[in-house]
Amino acid sequence: LNADGSPDTSADPKSLPTLGAANDGDGDRNLIAGSGVFVTPSDSLALICDNWEAIPHFAKAGGPRGVARSMPSSAALDVVAEARDIPFFSTPTGWKFFGNLMSSKEMFDKTDFTPFLCGEESFGTGSDHIREKDGLWAVLAWMSILMKANEGVAEGEPLVSVNDIVKNHWAKYGRHFYCRYDFEGVDSDDANKVMDLVRSTFVNGDLSSVADEDSGINIVSAEEFGYTDPVDGSQTSNQGLILNFEYSNGDPSRVVFRLSGTGSAGATIRMYLEKYEKDVSKHDEAAP
Repeated sequence: LNADGSPDTSADPKSLPTLGAANDGDGDRNLIAGSGVFVTPSDSLALICDNWEAIPHFAKAGGPRGVARSMPSSAALDVVAEARDIPFFSTPTGWKFFGNLMSSKEMFDKTDFTPFLCGEESFGTGSDHIREKDGLWAVLAWMSILMKANEGVAEGEPLVSVNDIVKNHWAKYGRHFYCRYDFEGVDSDDANKVMDLVRSTFVNGDLSSVADEDSGINIVSAEEFGYTDPVDGSQTSNQGLILNFEYSNGDPSRVVFRLSGTGSAGATIRMYLEKYEKDVSKHDEAAP
């Protein structure tokens, strides 16, 4: 497009970076993809955080003053927040927890975390311009990132693509392989028995009795996630069971089990698998 919004007929569409973006019916969720790459919601959140200079809402304030993800989302955001010295929060699933952090100064006269960036693994991304996920904003953020990444590209040279941005990010921070499995329509009593088994065996059990695996993947800790809101002090418990593992090279991984009531019938057990990989030669492998 030209500056006035009219089509630039001199542009070769094949030379332009390919951005695939989708929203759901009410526009609150988003999906980002590029040529040869699908950007997971957790990676997208981390990439927006690391490229905040490209996004006007953050750039004019000198960057986000707080970032957060839901606990089941991958730790990709954690790594960026630590590297860029941005206050970070891991919350239970639910946008209300992000809302409290956004309103910390305005409603509670506490620390101002705005501008704020937050998201969940279920394709929800947002900021403090509204107290809800905003899929349209996330797509515009990615358009801004692409525009900034291509500012210095000389005419006739290949443009920086979504794939380039993602691969460069993984090379810098490591890749968080991630996958979610949903077991829907489970009888509620049976679902609770599954959770009780995991809880008694690992969270409340003796991990020293769990035999080391020949695979080199060993369990190192287990916990039941709870959250004390840093803004109003409210407590939320029983938010999921987390099993933390370690590979022989020291790279972490984890499995999360969480009950969800959003299924159409019965209970839904969600199982999240995550593995951190810093070896660039392995970044093109498939997720678990």
